[in-house]
Amino acid sequence: MSNENNTETKKEEEKKKGFFTESRIEMIVAIFLGITALLTAWATWIGSLHGGNQSTNYTKSNNLASEGNSEYNSGLQTYLSDLMAWNEMMNYYFDIEIANLNDRTDEAELIQMKLDSYIEQNCSEIMAEGLDWINEGDGTANSPFEMPGLIDKYFVTANELLAESQELLEQGQKDNANGDKFGLVTVIYSLVLFMLGIIGVFKKLPNRKVVLAISIVGLIIATIYMLTIPMPTDFSFTSYFKG
Repeated sequence: MSNENNTETKKEEEKKKGFFTESRIEMIVAIFLGITALLTAWATWIGSLHGGNQSTNYTKSNNLASEGNSEYNSGLQTYLSDLMAWNEMMNYYFDIEIANLNDRTDEAELIQMKLDSYIEQNCSEIMAEGLDWINEGDGTANSPFEMPGLIDKYFVTANELLAESQELLEQGQKDNANGDKFGLVTVIYSLVLFMLGIIGVFKKLPNRKVVLAISIVGLIIATIYMLTIPMPTDFSFTSYFKG
């Protein structure tokens, strides 16, 4: 009779405790410990991928910026060279005009030949476009550099490289920010692991329930926050299984 009474007493106590008995809490804690450990490993891995992308993008950005600056200096030198060539060409044009005014056509033709040779040897392709624009125009232009967009052509390659460098820099900054966010998620998961680990320290069941509830809430919040963070660029599981 005493054994039956003890059994009934235990059943009544379990009913009073409800679903969250000590054994069930231990099982729930074990499950959430495993889930949190996996999520922590995931957040750490993705954060490290963001860090790797950040480093790669910063390196590429610096290299492209260096190339862009080099191309800019090269374009500037070409522009200055063409500008000096144009000043020299103005002297030829002036001499041709004087020769024609004095009916020295042979001299004018000779100067024109010298001018054509000078243009071929000293003017860039961009400058040649400007000269064609003047020849095809209505005679109101005073310089090939008045051609719309001509000066920008000296720096097209430089501007493209610098623009690409800026894009990579901005992407690297985004990777840095996303990596920091995953780092924060990892910290929250670590806190959850800590709280789940100390549940057994509390002797009273209500205290265990409170700590467990806080841990689960923290886990859910961290997971939702993690899902809002963009994945690394071109991330794909299949890429890790290719030979």
